[in-house]
Amino acid sequence: MPYGSPHDEGYQPAEDTFFLDDHIKDERGMAALDIGCGSGYLTRRLEEAFELVVGTDISHTILRNRTYAAENVLCCNGADALICQFDLVVCNMPYLDTDNVLDATTDGGPGGLKIPMRIIYSAVPRIRPGGRFLFITSSLADFEGLITYARTLGLDVRIAARKRLFFEELILVEARKTLPA
Repeated sequence: MPYGSPHDEGYQPAEDTFFLDDHIKDERGMAALDIGCGSGYLTRRLEEAFELVVGTDISHTILRNRTYAAENVLCCNGADALICQFDLVVCNMPYLDTDNVLDATTDGGPGGLKIPMRIIYSAVPRIRPGGRFLFITSSLADFEGLITYARTLGLDVRIAARKRLFFEELILVEARKTLPA
């Protein structure tokens, strides 16, 4: 996966970020994780409601140039460098269906699955039992394949919301890590 993108000078929040924000604004808890924090917008929002918030991004340059400063940010792939668990994990996935991953902020690889699947795989161990993972995907990607994949990792998955845009439909997926029996 490339470590740079055309947005390295600073990533600005867009419609998908605000869509996810609409669904986390009332969340509260002990710990939250924002994977692919980009501008830092969602990380800052989470800091208002959680005791500990961590933001990760694959680009050190994006982290250095983020528009919304947050306290705990880490340059890593997904959640691979973390060992703690979170009540809530959020991610505005790079979901575009692309042959190659040239822009880590938008390109999801073939079917829009390759990069999102890596992110989900890295996130699952970081979700506390009973915790949730909210992520954005698109009707332009194989979102059903992504949901199926998340279920194979033991998550209880549902489509929580949809938002119609001019050329696509944004899809908010909620994946819950069930409590042990």
